Amino acid sequence: MKKIIFITGAVRSGKSRFALQLAKQKAGAGNAGVVFLATCRPKDREMKERVRRHKISRPSSWQTIEEPLDIAAAIKRVKGEKVIILDCLTLWLSNLLCAGAGEKEMLKKTKELAAAALGAKCSLIIVSNEVGWGIVPENKMARLFRDIAGTAHQELAKICDEVYLMVAGISLKVK
Repeated sequence: MKKIIFITGAVRSGKSRFALQLAKQKAGAGNAGVVFLATCRPKDREMKERVRRHKISRPSSWQTIEEPLDIAAAIKRVKGEKVIILDCLTLWLSNLLCAGAGEKEMLKKTKELAAAALGAKCSLIIVSNEVGWGIVPENKMARLFRDIAGTAHQELAKICDEVYLMVAGISLKVK
C-alpha cells in the first residue's frame, strides 16, 4: 500500500537511518525497488566524504537519482511500485535559495513536490531537518531559510500519512 511518510528531527538524530529501515521494510526481500533521491551538492572534501559514506550504507541494488533542484520532476519520472527516499528536504530548500529562488517560488516548488508525492504510484519517504528550535538567526537570509523550512514542513506534513520526529535515534510517531 502506498504511503507518504515525513521524517524530521535534529542533525544526527537518526533520520536517514530510520528512512533506510522503513524503505527496506516496504520494499521487502531484495530491496530492488528502492530509489534514493539525493538533493545534496557536495562542494568540499568533507561533504564529498559524507556522501560517499552515505552511498556505501545503502544496498547496491538501490537506484540513486541525484537532483538538487527539480525533485517534483524526478519523482514523476520514477515508474512502478517502488519506494522513494527523498533525502533531504532542507538541503533542497538551501539549493533553491542559493540558486536565487525567493520565498514565493520556494513555496510554489514545495506545493509542486506535494502534488508529485500525492500523484506518485509509489511510497515516498521524505527526510528533513528541524531548523526552527534554536535561536533566531542574526541575518535575513538565515531567517528566511528557517521560515520557509517551517512552512514547507507544515505543507508536506498535511499530505503525509505518517510523520515521525527523531530524537537521539528514537522515532516518535507524530501522525
